[in-house]
Amino acid sequence: MRAALTWRDKAEQCIYDLAFKPDGTQLIIAAGNRLLVYDTSDGTLIQPLKGHKDTVYCVAYAKDGKRFASGSADKSVIIWTSKLEGILKYTHNDSIQCVSYNPLTHQLASCSSSDFGLWSPEQKSVSKHKTSSKITCCSWTNDGQYLALGMFNGTVSIRNKNGEEKVKIERTGGASSPIWSICWNPSRDERNDILAVADWGQKLSFYQLSGKQIGKDRMLNFDPCCVSYFTKGEYILLGGSDKQVSLFTKDGVRLGTIGEQSSWVWTCKVKPDSNYVAVGCQDGTISFYQLIFSTVHGLYKDRYAYRDNMTDVIVQHLITEQKVRIKGRELVKKIAIYKNRLAIQMPEKILIYELYSDDSSDMYYRVKEKIVKKFECNLLVVCSDHIILCQEKRLQCLSFSGVKEREWLMESLIRYIKVIGGPPGREGLLVGLKNGQILKIFVDNVFAIVLLKQSTAVRCLDMSASRNKLAVVDENDTCLVYDIHTKELLFQEPNANSVAWNTQCEDMLCFSGGGYLNIKASNFPVHQQKLQGFVVGYNGSKIFCLHVFSMSAVEVPQSAPMYQYLERKMFKEAYQIACLGVTDADWKELAMEALEGLEFETAKKAFTRVRDLRYLELISSIEERKKHGENNHELFLADVYAYQGKFHEAAKLYKKSGHENLALEMYSDLRMFDYAKDFLGSGDPKDTKMLIKKQADWARNINEPKAAVEMYLSAGEHMKAIEISGDHGWIDVLIEIARKLDKAEREPLSKCAFYFKKLDNPGYAAETYMKVGDLKALVQLHVETHRWEEAFALSEKHPEFKDDVYVPYAQWLAENDRFEEAQKAFHKAGRQSEAVRVLEQLTHNAVVESRFNDAAYYYWMLSMQCLDIAQENEKQTTEMLQKFHHFQHLAEVYHVYHSIQRYTELVPLCYRCSTNNPLLNNLGNVCINCRQPFVFSASSYEVLHLVEFYLEDGITDEEAVALIDLEAPRVNKRENKWQEMMSDHAQSLRLDDNTDVIEDDDPFTAKLSFEQGGSEFVPVIVNRAVLQSMSRRDVLIKRWPKPLRWQYYRSLLPDASITMCPSCFQMFHTEDYELLVLQHNCCPFCRRRIDESNQ
Repeated sequence: MRAALTWRDKAEQCIYDLAFKPDGTQLIIAAGNRLLVYDTSDGTLIQPLKGHKDTVYCVAYAKDGKRFASGSADKSVIIWTSKLEGILKYTHNDSIQCVSYNPLTHQLASCSSSDFGLWSPEQKSVSKHKTSSKITCCSWTNDGQYLALGMFNGTVSIRNKNGEEKVKIERTGGASSPIWSICWNPSRDERNDILAVADWGQKLSFYQLSGKQIGKDRMLNFDPCCVSYFTKGEYILLGGSDKQVSLFTKDGVRLGTIGEQSSWVWTCKVKPDSNYVAVGCQDGTISFYQLIFSTVHGLYKDRYAYRDNMTDVIVQHLITEQKVRIKGRELVKKIAIYKNRLAIQMPEKILIYELYSDDSSDMYYRVKEKIVKKFECNLLVVCSDHIILCQEKRLQCLSFSGVKEREWLMESLIRYIKVIGGPPGREGLLVGLKNGQILKIFVDNVFAIVLLKQSTAVRCLDMSASRNKLAVVDENDTCLVYDIHTKELLFQEPNANSVAWNTQCEDMLCFSGGGYLNIKASNFPVHQQKLQGFVVGYNGSKIFCLHVFSMSAVEVPQSAPMYQYLERKMFKEAYQIACLGVTDADWKELAMEALEGLEFETAKKAFTRVRDLRYLELISSIEERKKHGENNHELFLADVYAYQGKFHEAAKLYKKSGHENLALEMYSDLRMFDYAKDFLGSGDPKDTKMLIKKQADWARNINEPKAAVEMYLSAGEHMKAIEISGDHGWIDVLIEIARKLDKAEREPLSKCAFYFKKLDNPGYAAETYMKVGDLKALVQLHVETHRWEEAFALSEKHPEFKDDVYVPYAQWLAENDRFEEAQKAFHKAGRQSEAVRVLEQLTHNAVVESRFNDAAYYYWMLSMQCLDIAQENEKQTTEMLQKFHHFQHLAEVYHVYHSIQRYTELVPLCYRCSTNNPLLNNLGNVCINCRQPFVFSASSYEVLHLVEFYLEDGITDEEAVALIDLEAPRVNKRENKWQEMMSDHAQSLRLDDNTDVIEDDDPFTAKLSFEQGGSEFVPVIVNRAVLQSMSRRDVLIKRWPKPLRWQYYRSLLPDASITMCPSCFQMFHTEDYELLVLQHNCCPFCRRRIDESNQ
């Protein structure tokens, strides 16, 4: 610390007091009976103020700067405005000794020899309070609640705002130690209010508000006339009979002298919020000093030690921002720090501290050694086992016990010294001299090594991490960088006041100067950014900067030097710089540049740093391809460009490397179809189609189906176009596609037909199937849509589809309760088992429901089914024929029973033997006389005038029919006279009694004879002659299909017409049959429709 006189003036009278305007622009001085107002900037007397008639003893300014007050020996107090106008005056009974404004209000305390007064602008009068002793000084606490009064009798009275005494401090010296000056510490950081008391017992004491003394009295060895604090309470000013102003710590430790005077110092004050001090003396001298506190500090890597409050040392970890305070009770003169060592020089000793542990984050120091000896030195350096003292040209190496081990004498003044590391006890020192010489000294070697000699004085030095380069700042503010081995000047930069190499990167240094920070990498241009202060260290991306009294670690992105390396494609070096600290954007740029430069190792590290998995996958795939022998760098670069979004450049490289298909894939994947078409130009049509297809896929995915259909059609992808159109129900589009397609394109046409069916447009589906020629699908379509007529027509033309039509038709009929039709359809389809099953069910239902006519019909149909099966399957012939006869019999029984329910009596007449048979016949439906089976009408169940005859062996059915058809003429001698007899319950034919016996020569009639009384039935068997004699109209033939034989019947009453159903071969009276046909339009037994052809 040193004091520089800024200005000085001299008044004619003693200066008893002075006060600064709170903004520091004016200084009010009490000189004689006047007040002198000075401009603090240059000491100009602004104006003398006259108002008092006697010597002015005291002056005080209000905290808000609007008013100030002065007190005089004329017993008056004058209130002045900041415009230097007196506005109020009041008096006491004795001379005014001191005045003081409450720091929070305009309340003014004025003290005289016998009392003190409290005045406020809002009060009409001054409230005065008597005291037992003369008041010499007064001071308000920071909060304005209490006023301390210093008494001539050695006591301190603490009063509240109303003047009531709250605390009285009795001091040991009593009246022999009158108190001459007191002052409360203005610091708001202190937990308690602290009062500094200076008395003429030559002591400085400190008290709390409660009256409790803090610490012991500090002996001054002079009579103090004034005591005052710095604005923040960190220092105390004391002046008095020793004719000087001394600087003390807030704890009362003397730090030094501010300015020596030629007479007693009656008053001294600090300009608010500054380091300027005004001093007033007995002889009228007014001095204005600037205090310059030199920075006492030391730095090693990320640990910075500096002096605080002149007696303390704070060690700060610049990375973690941890701080530790080492308290001292003496002035700290020098500080040095190295690794785990800390040296502090005080006026009479040097303390060496060490860290408690080797932990890099440990901040706790303990005293290792103490050298109790006064040393004079300009610079102090500490090593592992030594301290180095520098005094002008001399360097001394001392052990921690204080023993001088070595000494070096330089040619010139030592301007800079720095420890550059080394083994414990053998560290190296870098020394710069005023004559420009730079040396390296090892603490265990008496010989200094000259590194180089330059023409200008050294201000700052630093050596690179590998100790290959040396940076020097000279007195001309030039930064010069040398190669230590060759002594060659590598480069120089202007405007430098300090320099530091990066401890983690050999080729980077920074220097400060002119308000700028300059970063230089290799031999690239300097990168500048604004920064106040001095660079003292450079570690990674952190630059340690000392500005005024504070050290800060500035995080500086190393972007600029990194980009400089990138411009020259020096990717590995750029990566090293990036590792020191750059932004994420810079890392990404490095990664991209390295990738484009195909420096995959660097790119991988950089992308890992920014966690970009996408690019890491790309690099991994490229490396894998390289392992497999692929080395087409243009193709690799094209992939990189594609990933980066530089698609056109990528396409050009793909084309250049002969991989146009990859370019097309890229454009297609990106949906950049227009660019893809431009890229293709008039290329291969296959590629164009592929591109359109992909574009259509995309349109489909983004829900643009219309566009997708058009594109698929243009690309020839008919199936996908059909699928989309079908899914969206676009019939018109499907029709258009189907009609445009060639019939050879079966699959897309079939797909069209499928959607036509699905969308309920069977007509278009049929048209499509016809175009393809897929008759099976067409049949299936007709069946599925129940268009049976078309299906039947198609099956007629193509019998192979008969099953495909009639089976589903029958199933459909059955599902719709049209069982009879279903049975016919099953039969027609050749599904006899299904047909039989349906008929059996129908028959069962008819019997249960007493529908005997229906039951007869169904049994007849069943018999016919059995006959069909017998024809088709020889193995089942016997079984089926048995069933046939059985079902025929049941059909007739149920048909009869249907009639029996309606008729009460039927008298059967045998037309072979003309015997009337009883209704109840144990023999069954045969004549009791001739055993001839009756032939009943299937409607009335009367016995028909028919006699069954059989063919003689050797006559075939065809021959028999041919013989009958010949119809040889016969001559009747007499006309037969048959008379038909009718009754209510029977019908019969008999010869008229009046007629003559008929002489009939009919050969058949002769065959009717039989042996009377025989129990066996004798069938009528005819030969060829008999057959030839028969008339065709008299013979009825049941032409059963094989394996059944045909049955032949002869009508014995040719005039009574009988009709036989050609389907079921049941016999009817013609009149009955015609009537029933007219009623039902079908055969009453088999229900064969009359319009159906004979089958």
